[in-house]
Amino acid sequence: MRVRLVKSFDFEAAHWLPCFPEGHKCRRMHGHSFKVDVIVEGEVPQDKGYLVDYGDIKSAVEPIKQRLDHFVLNEIDGLENPTSEMIAKWVFDRLKRELPILAEVVVHETCTSRCHYRGD
Repeated sequence: MRVRLVKSFDFEAAHWLPCFPEGHKCRRMHGHSFKVDVIVEGEVPQDKGYLVDYGDIKSAVEPIKQRLDHFVLNEIDGLENPTSEMIAKWVFDRLKRELPILAEVVVHETCTSRCHYRGD
């Protein structure tokens, strides 16, 4: 049986988007209540009956959440241009080491805007 599990976390952060033109609202410093979905995928071992403990996903995510929550994202190495796309890749790259079965990261910047990243 192949399954996909989703564990979500959130963080509050400020950023500005230097890639946007002068005068654009996103070029100015602003903040978001970000939500991130961490999605793992794989075959469920018959002897276990589950793919991975949700607690293991939470443990892998915790250092990343601590690094992002209540910080200015532009000041974090690798997030100098913290678009949703770049945040999704940044999170994915760091989680993949701890969660080899990581399939996708979804960054919700607002209630209606999100980015899906599945790795390169």
